[in-house]
Amino acid sequence: MIDFVLLGAGLVILLFAGDALVRGAVNASLRLGIPALIVSLTVVAFGTSAPELLVAIRAAFADAPGIALGNVVGSNTANVLLVLGLPAIMSGLAAGESDTRKSYVIMLGATVLFIVLSFFGPLRWIHGLIMLAALALVLGENLHEARSHRRRGSEVEVEGAEEGMSWRRILIYLGLGLVGLPIGADLMVKGAVAIARDFNISETVIGLTIVALGTSLPELATTVMAAIRREADVALGNIIGSNMFNLLGIMGVTTLLAQVPVDREFLVLDFWVMLASSLLLIPFVFWRQKITRLWGVILTGLYLVYVVVLLS
Repeated sequence: MIDFVLLGAGLVILLFAGDALVRGAVNASLRLGIPALIVSLTVVAFGTSAPELLVAIRAAFADAPGIALGNVVGSNTANVLLVLGLPAIMSGLAAGESDTRKSYVIMLGATVLFIVLSFFGPLRWIHGLIMLAALALVLGENLHEARSHRRRGSEVEVEGAEEGMSWRRILIYLGLGLVGLPIGADLMVKGAVAIARDFNISETVIGLTIVALGTSLPELATTVMAAIRREADVALGNIIGSNMFNLLGIMGVTTLLAQVPVDREFLVLDFWVMLASSLLLIPFVFWRQKITRLWGVILTGLYLVYVVVLLS
């Protein structure tokens, strides 16, 4: 029981600390005069992925690479099958106005690149440099595109921005985030490793299921709100961006700091499930099909089947 308490406590601390870090970093950047455009593409993107990043790094240094890699691969799979599936069951998601085709193709490219690099594993610093270089190219392209939108008169909204936030509040948010993230990551990894040992389950499976589900909760909350507001483009954009950053950013930084072995199970099953789930988005991205309740049931059912296969 204590192991599940540690896992749950770590997850709660991670979620609140991650949110605090984003709010503090965003408002500090804006107060320092950094353009909202730059903040939205960099500070927010990195800040919202800080919990997953800290978990991956902590797991790698704790000699639990299965949790580090499983967290990223499992999160990407859960983001498509579960994070889209559950809100679709609630109300369905109608196709939006935004064009996510370009971002989606980039995400598929990142997925294929990551799988190819993993076949030359274990993942080392050289692989990390390749992934981070690819991420830099993507961010540069996003910046160019965002500038074009701004020239056309589109305003840039920044997640977590609060007009006139005092430096005192900013420092409190930053302090809570910087202190809470490593504590939460440590508790979550310790609890996950202990559960794996107590129940004779591999750390890889724990990373692919419990840890991945936990770190996917922010994406689920965002997608539920998008479903309520009938904004499928927001839901798809959130998932596409998160999956791309998980692979290139989180694993890129993690492999710079520690070597990450790639278990055979990933090469045989999990990578291909992640890729196949990403390919399932084709009709929603390219043909703007509505993500109906039936599709929600199918996606969620596929995820449950995958989890059963893992646990068996």
